[in-house]
Amino acid sequence: MSRAVGRRTSLDSSDFPVKRLRVGIVYGGRSGEHEISLASAAAVFANLDRRRYEPVAIRIEKDGRWVLADRPPSAASAVEVLDQMRAEPARIRGGRDIVLPPQPGDTTLWLVDRPAHTAGEGAPPAETRALGRTPQAQVPSLTGLALDVVFPVLHGPYGEDGTLQGLLELANVPYVGCGVLASAVGMDKVVMKSVFRERGLRVPDWVTVRSGSWRADAATVLDTIERELSYPLFVKPANLGSSVGVSKVRNRAELGPAIDLAAEFDRRIVVECAVADAREIECAILGLDEPRASVPGEIIPSREFYDYGAKYVDTGSRTVIPADLDAAQAALVQTQALAAFDAVDGAGLARVDFLLNRTTGDLYVNEINTMPGFTTISMFAKMWAASGVDYASLIDALITFAITRHRDKQRLRTSAF
Repeated sequence: MSRAVGRRTSLDSSDFPVKRLRVGIVYGGRSGEHEISLASAAAVFANLDRRRYEPVAIRIEKDGRWVLADRPPSAASAVEVLDQMRAEPARIRGGRDIVLPPQPGDTTLWLVDRPAHTAGEGAPPAETRALGRTPQAQVPSLTGLALDVVFPVLHGPYGEDGTLQGLLELANVPYVGCGVLASAVGMDKVVMKSVFRERGLRVPDWVTVRSGSWRADAATVLDTIERELSYPLFVKPANLGSSVGVSKVRNRAELGPAIDLAAEFDRRIVVECAVADAREIECAILGLDEPRASVPGEIIPSREFYDYGAKYVDTGSRTVIPADLDAAQAALVQTQALAAFDAVDGAGLARVDFLLNRTTGDLYVNEINTMPGFTTISMFAKMWAASGVDYASLIDALITFAITRHRDKQRLRTSAF
């Protein structure tokens, strides 16, 4: 049975692997949260116990190329990473390409190990083999890196949304975090809300807008939204995180531009009712069959709501851990967080975000993040620190969970015969 834990929670190190494991840490990615991923990965590299783990830095560039990085990321915070990325030229700076995912319209997946090339230099050299066009014995693969486990520190689409998890499932490689289903549901706000509501969890009322319908007949879309929902509203891309492309609107004049902005990031847009007088409460989950919930925390944003700037650029946002909740409220947050984790079939870790009406006490599930920000000062790590689990122990536990889950899956039959 799932259980919530309090401040004294700790993990038994005797459960951790004793063999020095080779851990492929995948970071970067094609999403709008690329820079945040670098900051998260930097914290993992800095805190990974080198006596027990050998890290391998695998960076996914913004154009989708995978690179064996010459050196791991070392930025201490997202702000430093953002400053670094603005200052650097947009090019590949060394390393070895190991995977070249296809460009739009290209159906070839290259799995290679060769000197890096920069964009515009043409196709890979003749000696590079294309997957599916050479005998199996000649095709290099990710398993050639001899990784014991993969730690995908990726936020947003093309990494946290089930796509990378599917690749690792096909390759039969153990990996940290949620599986394909939970990752995909957790990234898609439309499906996520539907699953939570079906499970009996309270979510804000919403309307889904498709960009094609919006372009074809904006007036009808606006009329539908105003008929079904009341201002103020939040407008969000269905598949994105870190509050990228999110707007709060108070009237029809603001609604149209907000939908236009969200449509730049996704073909489906979520328009949802704002929770009145809301407090932003979060809870971290850790575990497999018997996951545990941390003490809740609260975000006090420097802006009207906790948008991208308030999260990563401004310095005025504050966190309160444990959140100022009475015992019944804290227990409800933990119970609901565990229920949300179970609803998507979560595994390993997640952070569940809530909106709490401070007047009525009504609690709404806002979203689940299956790979939350993972720096040492991110809410996930800070809530577990307040629950008695330090950052290095989090890494140990997540790697252990990944190997345990993979081992259990190997026992399952894949054929009726």
